[in-house]
Amino acid sequence: MIAARSIGLDCGPMSGFDNDLIDREFFPEGCIKSNFLCNLGYGDAGKLFPRSPRLSFDEACTLV
Repeated sequence: MIAARSIGLDCGPMSGFDNDLIDREFFPEGCIKSNFLCNLGYGDAGKLFPRSPRLSFDEACTLV
């Protein structure tokens, strides 16, 4: 992904998808397995939503 960004492409790595479905669709021979997906392209910053609020470490965690 770093190489894509160095040539000006935006990257959107994704996990939590149905690996078996992707593997059946794109790698039907079964010798390649997917690990993650990454979309590449030129994004439109004007269509981005602001980042949602996040809890601080102290609000989210208790050290024991």
